[in-house]
Amino acid sequence: MSGSYRTINYSLRPAKTIERKMLCEVFHRLYPFGKIENYRYIGFGSIYFSDFQLFHRNLGIDNMLSIEKDAYAKECFEFNKPYKCITIDYRKSSEVLPELDMSSKSIVWLDYESKLDESILSDVCTVCAKAGSGSLLIVTFNVHTDRNPDEEQKKAYTEQTGMEYNVDDYALHEFRKRLGDAVPREVKGTDLRGKGVGKISRNILKSRIAEAFSARNGVLLTENKLVQRQIINFLYTDGAPMMTLGWIFYETSEENKLDACSFNELNFVRYEDTAYNIKVPCLTSKEMRHLNAQLPRGETVNLPGVPTDDIETYAELYRYFPAFVEAIYT
Repeated sequence: MSGSYRTINYSLRPAKTIERKMLCEVFHRLYPFGKIENYRYIGFGSIYFSDFQLFHRNLGIDNMLSIEKDAYAKECFEFNKPYKCITIDYRKSSEVLPELDMSSKSIVWLDYESKLDESILSDVCTVCAKAGSGSLLIVTFNVHTDRNPDEEQKKAYTEQTGMEYNVDDYALHEFRKRLGDAVPREVKGTDLRGKGVGKISRNILKSRIAEAFSARNGVLLTENKLVQRQIINFLYTDGAPMMTLGWIFYETSEENKLDACSFNELNFVRYEDTAYNIKVPCLTSKEMRHLNAQLPRGETVNLPGVPTDDIETYAELYRYFPAFVEAIYT
C-alpha cells in the first residue's frame, strides 16, 4: 500500500502546468495554416499571466489580449503584466468577445474556474461565429458534481422544488439551473454520478458548437464552409476536477492543411469522447532525476520503491513536467 505522498501532490498546480505545455506543443503544429508568431492569443491571464509568458517565449506571439473582469484590481494586473505586448481589457468576456475582430487567425483560451453554464455557452458561440480559418478555441471548466450541499442549501432546494432532498435530484436541479434548456430532457440525476458531469457537459458544448457552425455556414459555398474538429479533451485535478476541450476551425477546402499539422502524432490529442487524463505522480526531485537519466526509454524504466504506474505515467509526461524550485532571496 502506497503512502499519502504517492496520492497527494504538494506542488503548485502541476497538472495545469503540464496542460499548458501540451497545448503549446499543439500550437507549434499550426504552421500549415500560417506562421504561429502571426497568431493572436486571447485568454484570461489573471495576475500570473502564466500562459501568456509561455506562449510569448515559446511561440513568439506578441499580439496578446487578456480579458480581466475584476476592474477594481487594475493596478495589480498592470504591475504584474510581464510584457508590453499584452493588452488588458477590464470587462467581462461577454462584453469583450462580441466586439473583437477575429477574422485573422486566433488562439482563444476561455479558461474558466467555474462550472459550465449559459454564460460560457454564449461566449463559446460568439467565438464560433467570428473566428477565422486556422483558429483554435480552447475551453476549460469545472466538472465537479453538486453532491455536498449544506443544510441551508438542502432547505432552499425543498422550498424551491417542493420535494424532499435527494442527492441525485439535487445534482440534476443545480445542473439544470446553470444550463437551462441546454440540458437534454432525458438526462437523469443518476447520469451525473462519477464522470457523468464531464460527459454530459461535453455533449452540451459539442451540440452548441455544431449549432453555431450550422448557422454560420448556412449561405456559404461548400468549399468555404467552416469545419470544427476536436483535438483536445483533457481531464485533470488540481484540487477541483477540470475539463479542457479544444477545437480547430478550418475551411472545407483546407483539409490538407489539417492533415499537415499531424496532430495525431501527439499521444495526448483526442478526436473522440474519451478524455486524456492528466494524472500527475508524486515524485521527489531525486526520483525524477533518476528516471530522467533513463528517458526517453529504450528498455524498461525502473526505480525501486516507486509504483510501476507512477513510473509509466512519468515516462509519458516527463517532457511537460513542471520544475518547481524554491528560490531564496537575501
